[in-house]
Amino acid sequence: MAHYRAPESKREQFRRYLEKSGVLDTITSVLVALYEENDKPNNALDFIKLHLGAAGPEPGDTETLRMELADLQQKFNLLMEENKELRNRLMQYEPTSEDGAAE
Repeated sequence: MAHYRAPESKREQFRRYLEKSGVLDTITSVLVALYEENDKPNNALDFIKLHLGAAGPEPGDTETLRMELADLQQKFNLLMEENKELRNRLMQYEPTSEDGAAE
């Protein structure tokens, strides 16, 4: 009696694909890390996401970072204006190298 092997063949192809691309090794290492954790996390899925690099910053963290970025951008702009002003004042008191060479 002949058995239909197509689904098993597809499964085997997919398994080889995952193995060749390194997915199986990565998932295995994350699961081993979870297994070896002394204090098991409450949410295993979050642990896996974090160790796979899929977990992004928390929404609250994102807002905090945006506020910090806006604050730093404002400080940067103020410092650039101050730098420009100080350079202009310095140019009044120091001759440029071209002016000094002409004298």
